[in-house]
This record gives sequence, C-alpha cells and structure tokens, in this order.
Amino acid sequence: MKGIPFAYSLRNLWTRRLTTVLTISGMALVVFVFTTILMLAEGLQKTLVETGSYDNAVIIRKGSGSEVQSWIDRAQAGIIETDPIVATGTDGKPLVARELVVLIGLPKKDTDKISNVTIRGIGGASLTLRPQVHVVSGRMPKMGSSEIVVGLSVARRFKGADLGGELRFGMRQWRIVGIFDAGNTGFTSEVWGDVEQLMPAFRRPVFSSMILRMNNPSQFEVFKNRIETNPRLTQEVKRERRYYLEQSEVMAKFLRILGISLTLIFSLGAIIGAMITMYAAVANRIGEIGTLRALGFRRRNILISFLMEALLLGLVGGLCGLICASFMQLVTVSTVNFQTFSELAFKFSMTFSIAVRALFFAVTMGFMGGVLPALRAAHMNIVEALRTK
Repeated sequence: MKGIPFAYSLRNLWTRRLTTVLTISGMALVVFVFTTILMLAEGLQKTLVETGSYDNAVIIRKGSGSEVQSWIDRAQAGIIETDPIVATGTDGKPLVARELVVLIGLPKKDTDKISNVTIRGIGGASLTLRPQVHVVSGRMPKMGSSEIVVGLSVARRFKGADLGGELRFGMRQWRIVGIFDAGNTGFTSEVWGDVEQLMPAFRRPVFSSMILRMNNPSQFEVFKNRIETNPRLTQEVKRERRYYLEQSEVMAKFLRILGISLTLIFSLGAIIGAMITMYAAVANRIGEIGTLRALGFRRRNILISFLMEALLLGLVGGLCGLICASFMQLVTVSTVNFQTFSELAFKFSMTFSIAVRALFFAVTMGFMGGVLPALRAAHMNIVEALRTK
C-alpha cells in the first residue's frame, strides 16, 4: 500500500492552528537568534577581511599581533622601503607608507560613553594604497598641518566629529577638514592625519607599521623571507588581507561560541514545545490512527506521517526565523575589536551557508521534537486504538 498522502499532514496541522502557530513561533525565535549571531560574526569578519588587499603587504614587529603594539624605527623603515618588490606609482615614487596607529577615547553622541577610536597617521601613499577610501565631504588633510579626516562611522557616532569641528588629543587641537567612506571596511571607524604631525603629538619616535604595494605579489614568500631573516630587522611580513583576517578570528570565534551556547539553551524549549504539540496530536487522534492501521497502513507509514508534521513545523519555523533575521542586514552595530580594543562598526551579513545551516538546524529541532511522539503513534496497538474511536 502507498504511504499516507502529504495533504493528510497539512490538514492535521491546519486543524490545530493555534498550537501550530505557537510551536512555529518558538522555533522561529530560536532560528532568528541562531542566524543573527552567525550573521554578526560573518559581518565582523567580512568587514575586517575586506579592509585588506591581496597586493598589499603589512609589516609589523614580530610577535606584536597588531599595529597598536608594534613599532618600526626610521632606520628599519628605510631598509624596507628600498626592497625591490616595492611597486612605484605613476609619479615614480614608491608605493609604501609609514603609519602610526594609536587609540584615543571619544564620547558617543547618544550616551556620552567614552569609547576607543583608532587614530591612524598616514603617509603620502596611504590613500593610493587603499582605493576603497574616498572623501564624501570636505577634503583630505594637508601634510604638515593639524588637519584630520574622520571615517563616516566616526562622524555619525561620536561627538565633535562633524565636518569643520575640532577634536583635542595628543595635547593639540585637530581640525576636521573631511569625512571619508571606505565601504564595508574597518577604515570607516578610524581618524586619519599626517603621521609626521601625530608622532610628536603622541611622543612616539617610531612608526607602528608599514604598508606597501608589491609589484609582483607571487613573490610574496621570497619577500617575506628576505625581511624576516635580515639581521638588521625585527619585523614580520603579512599579506594585508591575511593580517586583517587574523584580527577578526578571535572576536568572530567568541561570537560563534556565544551564539551556539544561547541557541542550545533556547532550542531545548523549542524542542520540548514541538514534542508537547506532537504528543497532543497523537492523543487526539488515537482512533484515527487505529482506522489507518485497519485500512492497511503500516507502522512505518504512521511514523513517517507524524514525522512529516514535525519536520514541517521545523521547516516553516526556520523559514520565518530566517526571513526575520535577513532584515538585520539593514542594521549597523559596533563592538570592541579584541586585538586593538578600539570600536569597530559593521553590518550583519547573510550568506547562503548561514541560511542552509539555519534551515538544517530548524528541521533538526522539528525531528527531535517529533520522533518520540511519532514512534508512540506507530507502535500503538490497533485494537486498543479502535476502541477509543
């Protein structure tokens, strides 16, 4: 005999509309939390990874971990700049920039809470090396002056960071002459100024890092070995994209662990809810189950039918939660970068992989909530079931 029609499962779910909606809502909430946390981690990682370029190399002190903890003196910078791998621009100058990275505290517009903001001292080639950065209002600062530009995220979130305003740090007043956008990258959460002006302001005799464009990216490993084995240097070389990927890994891992922990707690409630719903369905349809068995349907058919109902609950709940979570892509959030302890703004990011994992998780919850009630229905005694009709 053929299996029980799929329409039978749909009809039964529609008959119990209230409990069906409540169960689906619980599952949708769990999937929403699960998906949102994954989107948060993905958005953070995407923002930092897209900050880097494959053709660029970042040079920092060995073992420093980030630009904030690194230093390069002028003599070492001079050696690195003369390496044959350094590309030249259309003006014939080497595409290499000596940079300073420090942190300052600024009050937020909405709460007055002080948060760390990254100050980046830039050289003449810094903008050329980051083509994703472009000024949306005002202009770039003049070299040799106390002028700065702020990222779009900084201008929106911090007091005094508007065009034409002034910020005080490093014992000096700095005038904001421009606001720049860097797309979906970490640079939008930074403040840029002339490195040669920022170094004395912060009493820093050394640079934090160097960035350069390679004329032959395939020779990266040769260049890396040349720099790291030079006895006069104490620096290490990383591809810029790899450097920012490493910056994101700690925070992204923390978010994923947090998300999985919260989701497991919430999912227990959703599974129990689905189980109660399915047990109630079995109890209300004992006579119906007996009739199906009397008509020749096997235990396996009964089992599949009830499991189908539970899987449908999970699938619909998963789709609802996924749709709601997708709207989070319109939201921009900020968090502390664990590597630099500065604030980083980024957006939630939905990927095909996240959507598949969310739906699989939802269907798994439905299966776990429905398997025991389905087994009970399938192994019900046919005579006793017919007596209750």
